[in-house]
This record gives sequence, structure tokens and C-alpha cells, in this order.
Amino acid sequence: MSDFPHTPPRMSWTFSNDTNAEIRRAAASGIYDIRGGGSKRRLPHFDDLLFLGASISRYPLEGYREKCATDVWLGTRHAKKPIHLDIPVTIAGMSFGSLSGPAKEALGRGATLAGTSTTTGDGGMTEEERGHSKTLVYQYLPSRYGMNPDDLRRADAIELVVGQGAKPGGGGMLLGQKISDRVAEMRTLPKGIDQRSACRHPDWTGPDDMEIKILELREITDWEKPIYVKVGGARPYYDTALSVKAGADVVVLDGMQGGTAATQDVFIEHVGQPTLACIPQAVKALQDLGMHRKVQLIVSGGIRTGADVAKALALGADAVSIGTAALVALGDNDPKLEEEYRKLGTTAGAYDDWHEGKDPAGITTQDPELFSRFDPVLGGRRLANYLKVMTLEAQTLARACGKNHLHNLEPEDLCALTIEAAAMAGVPLAGTSWIPGRGGY
Repeated sequence: MSDFPHTPPRMSWTFSNDTNAEIRRAAASGIYDIRGGGSKRRLPHFDDLLFLGASISRYPLEGYREKCATDVWLGTRHAKKPIHLDIPVTIAGMSFGSLSGPAKEALGRGATLAGTSTTTGDGGMTEEERGHSKTLVYQYLPSRYGMNPDDLRRADAIELVVGQGAKPGGGGMLLGQKISDRVAEMRTLPKGIDQRSACRHPDWTGPDDMEIKILELREITDWEKPIYVKVGGARPYYDTALSVKAGADVVVLDGMQGGTAATQDVFIEHVGQPTLACIPQAVKALQDLGMHRKVQLIVSGGIRTGADVAKALALGADAVSIGTAALVALGDNDPKLEEEYRKLGTTAGAYDDWHEGKDPAGITTQDPELFSRFDPVLGGRRLANYLKVMTLEAQTLARACGKNHLHNLEPEDLCALTIEAAAMAGVPLAGTSWIPGRGGY
């Protein structure tokens, strides 16, 4: 044995512990990994942007005496009854099936208390959700699960879902253990059998056909309801432009940090673009068509704080939508349930096996014993509190930039901490006037 000292063991960056563990899991099981949630890798995000508050060259607003409005109109292009919300933070589509009935009720309660909208998700409209939602958006997905014209008319808007940020080009999953008697009846499925939604709509193949579908939806609802088109953040410029061409009132753009109930891990981590990269491209498409602010843009995927809201609006969005953050506000992954999470082989903050239907918080389950633990009234209050805080945070930042409405925020109010974020967002790198790819210094 050599007398020289040994080099300390060094792990490979390429073959990390996480990567090796997945190789071993795949080798043992022969199936790909399915999970819920969104991308877990570090991506350029809103934290890489900073606001340039007012001082001498800009005039700030006094928080206690000067108003900063937060309301937003959605669907003003064609709909007879556009939606007016008190705040620009909406609740994204999450299905009954993926979520429990009490969780869906809580989302409706919280959104109503906060003066905003919630969304059905795949699988149809539940009475508890409709009954507790002042403004409810009905998602029209490739699966058509639970879809009927009467519910389209009962909704306040219709969201034609082309794709999700977590899986652009992929369909949804709902495994058999979550298909209860009620879910099976609503979706016209056999109980306990795995369900996979289609990745594309069965009755159209392109934007011209989508225009016909949108007209069909307008006729069914007497042109009253705003029609949203939701796309995953893959090719946001062209997808936004084609959505406008097809007649959308609102474009919903979901970046790759957006969550999902269940899909392949390889999809979640390796398909799509970061939300930050998607917004300027969509805004540019709207501007090139002369439709910015005429067709509203809702951005989703990794929105967590009022700062995220303000930055998305400064980049040109009209509103944002939250999904994962809303579930956390309801009580998902709460450390007080740590002991039960450990029994499931995970830990609070990392639990993502929502497809198994064993959620101890009673949110992503159809098990009556588990979802009976969840109080929808309390959950609704918690969500409303969270939405209130997000709005107050966004107002604080807008006032600091001298703006009397959140929609008056603009890219000029921002700088970036990294070259990547500066290039994606189209704002200068901090301390310079340089926007990578656009010249300058």
C-alpha cells in the first residue's frame, strides 16, 4: 500500500447520487418514474430579476394615501360578458379526481373571498366547486371527461386546453387508485382502472380547425363567455399568434415550472421552456399583431409571491395563475404531517406521489378517510389570506416604482442579476444597459 495520501472520494456531477438512484430504480422496475408537481431543477426564474425602485429620477407613491389599483378585465375582445376580477391572481385548473371534493370546494371559497376566479380542470364541474365559486372557468380538454353543454353555459369562461407547461405535447394521467365511484361516473370510466388523457383534441388538428371549435363554443354559450386558449410554454411566440388568429379572447401561457397531477418525470424535467423565457415571446407576438392588452395574457408556472406577480405583469402579462402554490396554501406538504409523510417514504416539502392517492393532507386523494380530514372552510380562508398577501406585496412594489396600477409596471422597471435572465426577460443586466443579444455594453 502506498505511503502517499489518497485523493478524497469525488462524486461525478454527471452521475450524481440522484442520477444513480434513478438508474437503479429503472433497472429494478423496468418502468419510468411517474410523479406530480413541477420541475425540480434550478431554472432561471423571477428571483433573477430586481425592481428599480423610484428615488429622484422616478417618483414613488405613498402607500397609505395614494391608491394602486389591482383589478383586471379578461375576455374583452369578443365576449358579451367579460370577466372583471379584483386581483390579477387566478387559480389554475386542477381536476376533481386529481384533487378531492373538499379541496375543490376550498379553492372556490378562497378565490371568491379574494375576488378572483378558479378553474375546473379535467374531469368536469362539481357542484361544490360551482356553488362556492363566484367566477368559475371551465376547462375544455382533449379527454372531454365530464364535458356537457349545460356546464359550459353555467361557467363564466371556457378555457380550451391545448397544453400544460409540465408536459407540452403530452396528455394527463389519473391512476386507478384515484378513480372512485364518483370520479368514474363523472368521467364515464370504469372504477379503479388507470386513465390516460389524449395529448391532442380528437376533432381538430391545427389552428384553422381550432378556430371552428372556438366558434362552436361561442355559439353554444351565445357569445357570452370569454374563450381562453391554454398552451404549454414550448413555442410561445407562434402558439400565441395562432391562438389570436383562431379567435381567443385570452391566452394562458404555462411555463415548465407549472405543476401536474401525474406524468413522467422525464417529461416534467426535459420538455418546455422556463416561464421567464416564455413571457416576452408571447408579449412580442401580441404586440406584432396589435393585440397586446386587447387579448389578455395570463401567465402560470412557478408563481409563488407578490414579487413574482409584479414581475410577470411588468414583462407584459395581464394576470397570473397559481396551482402548486394554492395547494401549499391549503396545507399540502405541511411539516406538521411529517410523521405521516415519512411512513410514505418521503418528507414534507418533497411529497410528489399525488397519483397514489395517499395524501395525508386530504388534498390530492379520493380516499374518504383522508379527505374527511380536510376542512374546506378553513382551507378557503387560508387561500384567501395568501392571495391577499400576494396582492399587497405586488402593490408595494408597484408603488415603489411610482405606479398607480399594477398594469402600469413595465420592463423599464426591471434589471437582471444573471446574463441568462437578462437575455430571457429582455431587460438589462444589473449595473449596465446591456441586454444580451441586443447590443449595447
